[in-house]
Amino acid sequence: MNTDPIADYLTRIRNAVAANHRVVEIPASNLKKQITKILFDQGYILSYKFEDDATQGKIKIALKYDKETKEPVIKKLQRISTPGLRQYAGAKELPRILNGLGVAIVSTSHGVMTGKQAKRENVGGEILCYVY
Repeated sequence: MNTDPIADYLTRIRNAVAANHRVVEIPASNLKKQITKILFDQGYILSYKFEDDATQGKIKIALKYDKETKEPVIKKLQRISTPGLRQYAGAKELPRILNGLGVAIVSTSHGVMTGKQAKRENVGGEILCYVY
């Protein structure tokens, strides 16, 4: 049994990027699906597909690489809030990642969104991870 499914999700993507894989397959959950949609909307992944089977379902993510240099678009995925130490921030305290070049993914009462969206909507929440 996995005690931190978000850390597992991020690690699978991190490992696939390190190994230069094109596609990574991850067990699905609603929270992981929302994070995947944010990664796609922010341009960090090429595409994604949700596959439902009899049990849990899977998320297939096509990773994005630079055309000329073949460098991965995702440079770093960093888990912030863990089951042992939750990290919360109000709307005013939400961090800017790399002077706005990175993305903080925040779980709020209005759903999972980026830090910029949460500031705009004036809601705080649990900071799940940083992506840049």
